[in-house]
Amino acid sequence: MKSNLHMREIKQTEISQSIELLNYVFQVNLSINKDRLFVSAKSTQFDEGVALGWFDGDQLVAQILNLPFEVNIHNRIYKMGGITAVGTYPEYSKHGLMHKLIYASLEQMKKDGYHLSYLFPYSIPYYRKKGFEIMSDIVEYQIRDTQIPHYDEIPGQVRRLSTTHDDIKDVYHQFAMRTHGAMIRNDISWNEKYQEDYWEEKFIDSDANLQAAVYYDEDGNALGYMFYRIMEENFYIDELITIKEVARKALWNFVYAHQSMVYKVFGKTTGNEAVAFLMQDSEIKQSLSPYFMARIVDLKGFVEQFPFLREDFHMHWAVKDPLAEWNHGTFEVISNKGVIQVQKISDKLEENAVQMTVQTLVTMLLGYLRPTYLHNIERLKGDATSIALLENIIPTGVPTFVDYF
Repeated sequence: MKSNLHMREIKQTEISQSIELLNYVFQVNLSINKDRLFVSAKSTQFDEGVALGWFDGDQLVAQILNLPFEVNIHNRIYKMGGITAVGTYPEYSKHGLMHKLIYASLEQMKKDGYHLSYLFPYSIPYYRKKGFEIMSDIVEYQIRDTQIPHYDEIPGQVRRLSTTHDDIKDVYHQFAMRTHGAMIRNDISWNEKYQEDYWEEKFIDSDANLQAAVYYDEDGNALGYMFYRIMEENFYIDELITIKEVARKALWNFVYAHQSMVYKVFGKTTGNEAVAFLMQDSEIKQSLSPYFMARIVDLKGFVEQFPFLREDFHMHWAVKDPLAEWNHGTFEVISNKGVIQVQKISDKLEENAVQMTVQTLVTMLLGYLRPTYLHNIERLKGDATSIALLENIIPTGVPTFVDYF
């Protein structure tokens, strides 16, 4: 069978095969909580990204799609390749096809100047073996109608507008440019946001449309918005984005105005937002789950642009990468007056360097977990001085990522 297999880019005329593959692969998972019914929407993304596939003759049997995005990492904008539409027919699953597709995708990303890659994992253990690691969490919360907060004397007003209104995009852009981890949304990510229905799996028979409410201050400035749905006498918050505290309060007052119409409010937000603490009645239900995973595509390129907190330092990192050999080895990292240079000095992992996997490196630099904790759980190995230096030079802050693709 292998003699008939070959890898190449998927042509536009073969999109129907791609959709058939996704429908077959993901029909098994459609009943799992929090999965998205995203298959039909993927066909529109093949125009924007790079789709690679394995073919058995003319038949597509495995595929991967890489989409062009940007993210804010500690106030530096990085190109990020978003991996999605991953699938292999079961009879071809033991031939290493996906391993080679991910490798080829990373090679292409590196060539195109992408330093990071994100994905929503169907299996965290599987993608850890490919060099990805958890970088963000998601919180689902549930509030009774009697617990909806209300705030007195909030100036300005909330207006219900089209979900595609320019003021919404402007508010989000301001938020993203000041928020570590956030997606700098392009047309692809906005289109995905409009199509996404996070709650559809739980309320499969509902066809409630996404709606938007925007808060304006007394001067007419848009300072926050909410994407929401009202289904079966419940209020569902898909996204709540604010750039000032007054906007958060005003939008919760908007939810409160629906108190006579709904029994409960369901919402989702990032794992680093203290939802319960912000409620007037904090005895709410909430659950925390891993969300997106990240991977360093090009260690040298990523680290040389990274906004370290000290201008002068010198370290050796021994990084193990299970897939990308260009990231595997011992690297010398030098910062001289804020100018960072990274050089691979050996393909081997030298014992006198700080030892880590590429998975540990990405979750540490993105701020999901701190160096001291990673050292304590033996994911990071080095002397006390080196660990303390990493604590001092890496900015604090857990990534805020609210998108999906």
